[in-house]
Amino acid sequence: MPDQKPLRLCLIGASFETDNMGVSALAAGAIKCALHQYPDAEVFFLDYAKQPSRRTIRIGEREITVPLVNMRFSKKVHLANNISTLLLLALLLRIFPWQALHRWVLKRNSCLKEIVQANAVLSVAGGDSFSDIYGMARYIYVTLPQVLVILLGKKLVLLPQTIGPFKSGPARVIARFILRRAEQSYSRDHRGEETVTSLLGASEAAKVTFCYDMGFVVDSAQPVALDVVGLPSKSQPLVGLNVSGLLWMGGYTKKNMFGLKANYPDLLCQLIEGFVLGKHASVLLVPHVFGSGENAESDVLACEKIYDRLQSRYGNRIGYIRSRHDQAEIKDVIAQCDFFVGSRMHACIAALSRQVPTVAIAYSDKFAAVVQTLGLQGVVADPRVMSDPEILAAIFSAYDQRASIRRELETAVPRVKKTVLNLFAHLALLPVEKEQTELPQVAVASS
Repeated sequence: MPDQKPLRLCLIGASFETDNMGVSALAAGAIKCALHQYPDAEVFFLDYAKQPSRRTIRIGEREITVPLVNMRFSKKVHLANNISTLLLLALLLRIFPWQALHRWVLKRNSCLKEIVQANAVLSVAGGDSFSDIYGMARYIYVTLPQVLVILLGKKLVLLPQTIGPFKSGPARVIARFILRRAEQSYSRDHRGEETVTSLLGASEAAKVTFCYDMGFVVDSAQPVALDVVGLPSKSQPLVGLNVSGLLWMGGYTKKNMFGLKANYPDLLCQLIEGFVLGKHASVLLVPHVFGSGENAESDVLACEKIYDRLQSRYGNRIGYIRSRHDQAEIKDVIAQCDFFVGSRMHACIAALSRQVPTVAIAYSDKFAAVVQTLGLQGVVADPRVMSDPEILAAIFSAYDQRASIRRELETAVPRVKKTVLNLFAHLALLPVEKEQTELPQVAVASS
């Protein structure tokens, strides 16, 4: 029997070429789960980028190099790897199933060839972007690669993520097209299961399965160089506060995109005052999305602003992290906190997975839905429906009960991690025996 080629897995919708450590956490978590089941697998990213790249990361005790195969999303449709060109070629090959044509096209288009030679394509969609809550432009941007994979007849798996909501008719049509053709879909909350069932019907409910977020299994690593401005006093309990640059600027529209009742900057100032003066704690401002002046969504910029506003009032009882860190290092920093409040969901998951009592300040339903899977109550404060006093009361109440929350996490988190690590045990992903030079002949179901 000829030697089989290693299992090749293509990951779309997440990579390490981002300022958002939530997306990086999903990428690292997906790779760790895949290698847990298939230690010899080859993993590569397919993502929008101007240039291909390679990243070496540590997964457990191993160092692995993950290539990025780049697509383009631009007006330069003449580029061979432009997503519109790739879609047209895939459609052409679907219409004309001639082996000679397939070989000719794949020989001349390395991006298509990489996809075709993968055993399966794993979609993450940024964790929460398989939805139109951020607008149709972003939704199309995220779903086009999934449509490409379907046209190529490749096995598509939607890894644990938030599925929906889909507010518009066109968004529901696209979602139904993808979900019906996916090999398997995983929702990181139970609402996603309900969403898929409502779109596809009860007869296809098995197309979606629940699994906890992959961020729970991301490794921690001690930062090489940690730059903390205004180092908080270590004689007091340390509260980590993740400040969201996205909420600080009012969402992508900069006009309170998520409909918060609270003024986010003012709420954080009240929160810090309550911790420092009322609870006699120190506060460390923790970014989870990095970037400088060109990235208005950067949490670092928001941390700087709130620190400059309050430092003269609280002295060394407040500080912020200025240095940039990857998903593993920032998780290690978060783990040093006695209590954590986060506005980025994966900052909260980083804390919860290290059994740090946590409250999430939510701007979408995904926060409550994900946290509820742990069986925790009262650890989500939603400024879309709660007033400032209600949010502050909920957070300070959880702080006072942090010891009992930690005990609950000590029981729940090991079970969660075991479930996530075994994610790929339920997928039939078989290695190829020879190089694939044509598209698989599979039927495309109707909508």
